[in-house]
Formats: sequence, C-alpha cells, structure tokens
Amino acid sequence: MFLVLMPIQRTEKVWKNGKIIPWADASVDIMTHALHYGTGVFEGIRCYNTPKGPALFRAADHYKRFMESAKTYLMKIPYTQAQFVEATKQVVKANKLSDCYIRPIAFYGFGELAPNVLNCPVEVAIIAIKFGSYMAGAKERGIKCVVSSWTRISPAMIPTRAKACGQYLNSILAVTEAKARGADEAIMLNAAGFVAEASAENIFIAKDGVLVTPPLSAGILAGITRDSVIAVARDLNIPVEERNITREELYSADEVFLCGTAGEIIPVREVDGRAVGAAPGPLSRQLSKKFFEIVQGKDKKYFKWLDFVR
Repeated sequence: MFLVLMPIQRTEKVWKNGKIIPWADASVDIMTHALHYGTGVFEGIRCYNTPKGPALFRAADHYKRFMESAKTYLMKIPYTQAQFVEATKQVVKANKLSDCYIRPIAFYGFGELAPNVLNCPVEVAIIAIKFGSYMAGAKERGIKCVVSSWTRISPAMIPTRAKACGQYLNSILAVTEAKARGADEAIMLNAAGFVAEASAENIFIAKDGVLVTPPLSAGILAGITRDSVIAVARDLNIPVEERNITREELYSADEVFLCGTAGEIIPVREVDGRAVGAAPGPLSRQLSKKFFEIVQGKDKKYFKWLDFVR
C-alpha cells in the first residue's frame, strides 16, 4: 500500500486579509465559526518551475471557482480574482519558492455560536508550502482503490460544485475506510449508484480508445485538472465522453486514472481486488506526458494556462 505523503513544513510568510505576514502571526480565534461548523471554502493551486521561472497553473480558473464557492455560501469577498492571483505571486516570492502547493482559504470567523453566519466576519488567507509527492510511487505503479460504502454527497443535500471545507467530511470517511481495507484511495458512487469521484480527485476510465468521465450532473466537483485533461485529450484527438459510469465499468476498463491538483494524474492498478487492464496505460501515459510538458512551460500553446511569478 502506498502512503499519502503530504509533508507540511511551515514557510516564513502567508498572505492574510490583504497583507503578507509571518506564518506565526496568522492565527484564528478558538471560536472561529469555520472551526465549529466547517463554514469555509478553499482551493488547491500548483506552482511549477519552468524555464521562465515559477508559474501558477490555471490560477485565474481556480480563483473563479473560489469566488463562486464563496458566493454559494453568501461570503462577501473584498478582493477580485486578479488581486488574488497577484497576492498568490507575492506569497510564492516572499517564501522564495518554485515548485509548491498553494492553499487559498476563505472562512467565517468569530461572530456566532450557531449555524447562522450572517453576523460572522469573512477572513481570507493564502498559504504556499513545499509539497512532495501526493502518493509515493503512484505515478509509476498505480494505486489500489475500493468502492466506498459511503455515498457521495448529493446536490440536493449540499452544493457539490462548491469546494467547501465541511463537505470534505464525506471524503474523509471514504478514504479512511479505504485505507482500513488496505487500499490507497476510495471511489465514491452517487445516490443513483453511478461513479462520482474519488475522495479528492476526479476519475476517468478508458475503453477501446475512448476516454470517459462522469458528467458534472453526477454531483462531482468541477475539477480544474479534469477540465485540463479533457481539453488536452481533445487536442490530441482522443475521443472523450462525459456520461454516467457504472461500477461494473470500472472492473472491465482498459485504464482507470484519477486526477486533481495535488495528485496530478494517478493511474489505478486495482479496483475492489480486480486488476485494471494497464496502470499506467497508453492513454494515461500520453496525457501525463503532455500535462507535465504544459505545467513545466515546455509547450507555448498552453502558456495561457500559466501565470509566471517573476
């Protein structure tokens, strides 16, 4: 079994409520509403080293989703997307980072000890950290997955397209169960019984040369990496279908892989004790190769996805 490796080491500076401050000063009140109720929204953004220096990958798109998530939860954010992108560059530069992981977060602070948020202030922070491999050896050998007994949250219960803090309790239950069962990651089904996503990644299967991924209507997060994979696949003339996927299709797929900002592209070698056709397979290898060419600034066609820090 592979271990999830997320070595968190404090950096020197963070951006909080409009200012670059020392990490140690970025504290919150013990009565912070988000601590008690999960009332926050967040993003995960990667910064990659390129021949032109560090570059944020699709930062504008991440902050667009960030602002939409905040709007869903009635958070009034006093900054624009452009200001967030610039603030993120400041944090990367202040900490002298190149390859790193960035965590923007907005949350309701101290104001109410009740589910009501209307009297709570909104606080915002951006943290940049050095970030190792999400799953050691995963990209080379693939990972073991199991279908979770926990159902993916439904849009009728909570907004699934918002990247909100509290809803990840659903994912925590699923991945903790998966690890207890000897697997690396959980695959969650939605209330209709179709494949939704993994605990922290979107999912693709490949069958007979066609790439298939669940539609947004399946109650999944509208992943930025997912969107990138679809766009790159179509540019490479790989057919892509967005449709419901059954559990049985995971077992008979030629390839299964997960994708997300932290994990990037992760091949799956086994689902519920059944070996997947290939891990990594030819399509995931091709897509992974092109993805890393893009994020490392080696393909000018996709420079539109990069915000260079310096």
